[in-house]
Amino acid sequence: MPVPKSRVALLTSLLLVAAALPGINPSTASAAPDPVTVTVNARAGLAPVPDTALGINHAIWDQHLGSVETSDLLRDAGVQMMRYPGGSYADIYHWKDHTAPGGYVAPNTDFDTFMAGVRRAGAQPMIIANYGTGTPAEAAEWVHYANVTKGYGAKYWTVGNENYGNGHYGSAWEADEHPDKSASYYARLVVEYADAMKAVDPSIEVGAVLTMPGNWPDGITAGDDPGPWNQTVLSIAGSKIDFVDVHWYPGGSAAQSLARTNHVAEATYLLRQQLTRYAGPNADRIGISLTELNVDEGRNTQPGALFLADAYSELLANGVFTVQWWNVRNGIGTVSQVAGETDYDDYGILSSGGCTEDGSVCQPPLNTPFAPYHGLTMMKLFTTAGEQFVRAGTDEPLVTAHAVRRRDGDLAVLLVNKDPDNAHPVTIDYAGFTPSAAAPTVSTFTNGAAGITTGQSGSATGRTLPPYSLTTLVLRPAGVTAGRPAAPGQPAVGGVTERSATISWPAATPGGSPIAKYEVYRQNGAVSEQLGETASTSFTVDNLVPGSRYTVNVLARDTAGRVSWSSPPLTFATGAPATSSCSVRFTTDNDWGNGYIGGVEITNNGTQPINGWTLTWTWPTGWQQVSSGWNATWEQVGTGVRVTPTDDNRQIAAGGSVSGGFVGAYSGPNVLPTVFTLNGTVCTTG
Repeated sequence: MPVPKSRVALLTSLLLVAAALPGINPSTASAAPDPVTVTVNARAGLAPVPDTALGINHAIWDQHLGSVETSDLLRDAGVQMMRYPGGSYADIYHWKDHTAPGGYVAPNTDFDTFMAGVRRAGAQPMIIANYGTGTPAEAAEWVHYANVTKGYGAKYWTVGNENYGNGHYGSAWEADEHPDKSASYYARLVVEYADAMKAVDPSIEVGAVLTMPGNWPDGITAGDDPGPWNQTVLSIAGSKIDFVDVHWYPGGSAAQSLARTNHVAEATYLLRQQLTRYAGPNADRIGISLTELNVDEGRNTQPGALFLADAYSELLANGVFTVQWWNVRNGIGTVSQVAGETDYDDYGILSSGGCTEDGSVCQPPLNTPFAPYHGLTMMKLFTTAGEQFVRAGTDEPLVTAHAVRRRDGDLAVLLVNKDPDNAHPVTIDYAGFTPSAAAPTVSTFTNGAAGITTGQSGSATGRTLPPYSLTTLVLRPAGVTAGRPAAPGQPAVGGVTERSATISWPAATPGGSPIAKYEVYRQNGAVSEQLGETASTSFTVDNLVPGSRYTVNVLARDTAGRVSWSSPPLTFATGAPATSSCSVRFTTDNDWGNGYIGGVEITNNGTQPINGWTLTWTWPTGWQQVSSGWNATWEQVGTGVRVTPTDDNRQIAAGGSVSGGFVGAYSGPNVLPTVFTLNGTVCTTG
């Protein structure tokens, strides 16, 4: 966590070490941008919105932590969860005597004061138990005081904060007095913490610290651990925890940070893969919290506001149960101008009213909202608990879109213009939803504005987005929506092969008429592709592509033709065939956080030699590449990789193998390929 600049120097080692995506160059002001097409697909359901979605960090160095004005401002911004006692301070904080040896503890920041503020704001707490200098017994006593003595009902407890930063991987910013700094030791103690804390209150949920896929030290193995941090922690503590906790600071320029929200879907997918692979039975019960994020440039100005709204939406749509900005107040840093506005380099959303050390520049008065505060308030206007994200997309990287279907039948659309120089006209197409002819309710936050403006204007199908702006539209549906069936339940998948899968789901509750059939749709970007329909509650999909990821939804249609909202999403991936005339073994070694040594071994399973060969695969993302290679000729065009032999390994004997190696590079979540083709034949993998 970034610590307060007014107290301690900023720990730059907390920021991402992985290489960054290239920044997006804004359109030139001399050329009018082409209209942007926005597609909103209400048939393509994503994650539901939890009652813990919108979060924020509180810290014990902020003497205004529990003030009435602070709590009321956070309530007005829609904050649903507050984290305490403040990032890395959690690993030096002792709740019982309210001390943090080596750090600063402000007056009026004790646990009871924090809880009074949480209750006034109508939020829930997330509490970090001291791992670095504490004990399981101390954490258990805290649970007893909070939930037995005081009756606070504090449900969410995390064991430590960024504990991979204890020096185990080289960088050391997190306090850790244990003689063993390994991931294995942390995981074993998480088990002890969970057992001790749940013995006091079995209803609590306990979380373990992981690292965000694609961010340091993801993929790195240190010491005697059996694997990287996430693998090790989940393998040992997976059966004892209820959620995992990650942080994300994308780093880079404003343009780079704003572009990196496209990492979210792949990062959460990889994290769920890790949970499934390493956390033991019923790993799908384990939730994901993202409890710190912020930007490097424009922390108090429009880039921070745009990133907050865009990242919160993307993370929540991908099933993260809480997203928490770092933080409420932090302190003035290096003052600069960003997009024409003064930025105080303060991680907080509210001004602390402080000045630079020489007194030459001061922040606005205490509790003046910075731009990210208004970004958080826009999230409150955009979505609330119990609603469901649905798929939205655009054909312009500088404009992103998110959408939510509301319980009353309305649809809300959030549009983010990341271009600091140009307005962008947009046309909006809808699938599975017909907006009424009435003007939508429109909320807009523009660069430099003192707040959000709201009114009714324009149409549902088009408008112009101001430069560097957030815009939310709330649309009423055309016609009567009463009587439609309820959405089918959460689908499940079984019998997955390289070409087929069987999808099943709980039956939908009928509305005004009996259920006639169910329709199964695949999400193809922001467009739905119908895979089939059935009168039963299961359907086998054929003609799938090996090594591909599918996200599907199920809709119910009744005998009157009324269609339900979509089911929750189901994501699954096909693999390689069980048998083939060739096999490919793909390996990764010596991962250093943004690259690794890769290898491929090709085996001829046939009865005849192969004379000349071409191996191909496709990277799942645009930020992965082969940077160099040996024992073969390596080529990459776009996301496609083509490997051909050298003169001395053109022939693969029957039953024989050849191998080659390469240096792989990545600047985002490193989702590995699962299917390889040799001379046009899909190979098995091993």
